[in-house]
Amino acid sequence: MSASEAWVWLARIGRTQGRKGEVLAEILTDFPEKFAERKRLWLLERVGTAAESAREVALVGHWLHKGAVVLHFAGVESIAEAEALRGLVVAIPRSERAALGEDEVYVGDLIGCELVNQAVKGERVVGRIEDVDRNSGPVALLVVRGADGVEHLVPFARSYLRGIDLDGGRVAMELPAGLLELNEKTGNRQEKSAPEKQADDAR
Repeated sequence: MSASEAWVWLARIGRTQGRKGEVLAEILTDFPEKFAERKRLWLLERVGTAAESAREVALVGHWLHKGAVVLHFAGVESIAEAEALRGLVVAIPRSERAALGEDEVYVGDLIGCELVNQAVKGERVVGRIEDVDRNSGPVALLVVRGADGVEHLVPFARSYLRGIDLDGGRVAMELPAGLLELNEKTGNRQEKSAPEKQADDAR
């Protein structure tokens, strides 16, 4: 297993919160309630952080706040110490992530997969999944980059889903007519890149 596959992202630290060392973090896991069960976490600077480079921390307190999570780590007791954590990713080893039920999938595992639209004759490759936006509404959005550089935002709705092959790196969906064209009209076009982003997972 490569270093980038060894971790599951739970949150990304943003700003400080309060005066006693707490930080406000963006939730990247499908199971934020699991923070209550975790006594230790790891802080990573980037994707691919080797185990010996990850910083293990004890979680002494947390609470959910306006769609984010406030975290308090042992040994972080001031605003200055909390500020030093800005931008770090909160993670756990992949072996410790929550168990899934039947027919469930970690949304973060979809990153890097090819999205195929089966609503058209002969199928159409939409692009590669670069990210998953969990904060835009009740349904997660797959951020998909097409070969032409257009960014597509695709709702990860069960009614659209036709199959997931994680080993083959392929997600098949049957998308409503006009959805992809809507993204193209908005001009979401960027230079293609290889984002340093790992899945959330989560979970």
